[in-house]
Amino acid sequence: MSITVSLCLVSKVFAQENAYKFPDTLRSKNYDYLFERIEDLEKNSNKQSLYLRYFLFKAKSEKNPEEIINGYKNYVYYSSDNLKLIYADSMVNTAKKTKNNALIGSAYLSKGILCYSQKKHNYALDNYLLANTFISKTNDKYLIYKVKYNIANIKYYLGFYNEAISLFRECISYFKENNTRGYLNSLHSLGLCYNHIGNYGLCTETNEKGILEGEKLANAEMTAYFNHSEGINQFFKNNYASAIENITNALPAIRRNKDFANEAVAYFYIGKSYWNLKKPEIALSYFKKVDTIFNNTGYIRHDLLENYQLLVNYYKSKDNLRSQLHYIEKLLIADRVLDSKYYYLSGKIHKDFDTKKIVLEKRNIQKLFDKRKHNDIIFTSIIALLFLSLLLIAYLHIRNKKIYRKKFEELMKKSEAPFKNETIHITKGIEDINQETVGILLKQLERFEKDKKFLEKDLTAAKLTVAFGSNAKYLSKIIYHARGKKFVEYINDLKIDYLIQLLNEDKMLRNYKNKALAEEVGFSSTQRFANAFFARTGMPPTYFIEELKKGHS
Repeated sequence: MSITVSLCLVSKVFAQENAYKFPDTLRSKNYDYLFERIEDLEKNSNKQSLYLRYFLFKAKSEKNPEEIINGYKNYVYYSSDNLKLIYADSMVNTAKKTKNNALIGSAYLSKGILCYSQKKHNYALDNYLLANTFISKTNDKYLIYKVKYNIANIKYYLGFYNEAISLFRECISYFKENNTRGYLNSLHSLGLCYNHIGNYGLCTETNEKGILEGEKLANAEMTAYFNHSEGINQFFKNNYASAIENITNALPAIRRNKDFANEAVAYFYIGKSYWNLKKPEIALSYFKKVDTIFNNTGYIRHDLLENYQLLVNYYKSKDNLRSQLHYIEKLLIADRVLDSKYYYLSGKIHKDFDTKKIVLEKRNIQKLFDKRKHNDIIFTSIIALLFLSLLLIAYLHIRNKKIYRKKFEELMKKSEAPFKNETIHITKGIEDINQETVGILLKQLERFEKDKKFLEKDLTAAKLTVAFGSNAKYLSKIIYHARGKKFVEYINDLKIDYLIQLLNEDKMLRNYKNKALAEEVGFSSTQRFANAFFARTGMPPTYFIEELKKGHS
């Protein structure tokens, strides 16, 4: 669902709050009661929505900014995934108006946690750092350590394990006396770090301690995750049967939590355990489950790339060229996803395969097809055509990427001084127009540009002529000779230049889809917007925005 549609849905909810007639019995209830009902009714969304609405309505009616923020936070936690980020933005905006560092920092932190849960690690880190900026100005130790914990998770994700270990240890010391879930979460993350640096003994000790501490504190929420972690740890200790048992025991709780990331990791390491136990057919079913999760969610991480290499190896052993090609292509797709979404990992996390070698292997398989005398000539031709198409796509992709990169760098050099439509000195071509009229029209054009009237949707030369009180012939000539462009190009370039300026200044706008961006600057269709953007910049809008997200701001 697009950002625009999501915003409309949220606006509709808020409009309903004001028009909704709440039961009189709710008016005497305090926020604690309302929050308890929201939690208790998690499995009854219809009844829960009444309390969600009234909580926010009550907070707004009482002009209580702290509870308004909590109202939005309730929506962030209990609304559908496509609306969570919208509510998070409302929460942050409300907090910023209070000028209260603790409230602002807490709001950014909550938004960062949401982004992390959605595997949007770039945005999560941005929000954690903003949270830290505000929270560090307060004396709220809980929030300070909550930020440390979440930044430590990002460091773990990036592969900076020793730095993450240091932060997790600090969090363990603080949360042990102050927050049970924070304490158990920190222990679990510390164990993961020990596994990644190869200290399997300390990983086991930490997992065992986590389970015992959970029992001691009467909190079993993390038990499955400690078992999951220990199962993976046992795999690296070559205890494959123990690995399968631990991870299998953890899976039901992980599925209930809809934690598709840890579910994919679980399937991969169960599959690898069976693979190493020389049971490739059983392993195959688990590897395919990892592939299903990637198809459904787009989730992949670097160690899971081996999942596809093992599938390729299996079908190679079966001399099944069709399946080899299929999973080699999936491997290349997964690699491209990692390169585009997690580019900052490329310099830190070691790749266990070489993309060029995979492409070469694909080429060799194609040659093998050519050498074999298959009766099914049509099938062979289709495979060859597919291979050539992939090579062509790869070549065009690389070529375009270089061109786009050059265009982007040129564009960013001009970002400090946005595009301007400088008036060209007119000497020829408009001798038939009175110079006084020329001067009046030029001033009108300058005012039109300054007031951003070009953002009007479905603006035509005829409409602008009427607005200027001129005639179409004069106006077209003036625009062409003064701006060096025909009318449509002139209007489109003004819109695109203005959008580029907005994208440079407003990070949130970079999350918009093309449809929402087109509407933002008054294009009548997404296709016209995309064409105009390419004509002005030499690259698609999606490429420009992705490059901005990589740190060009």
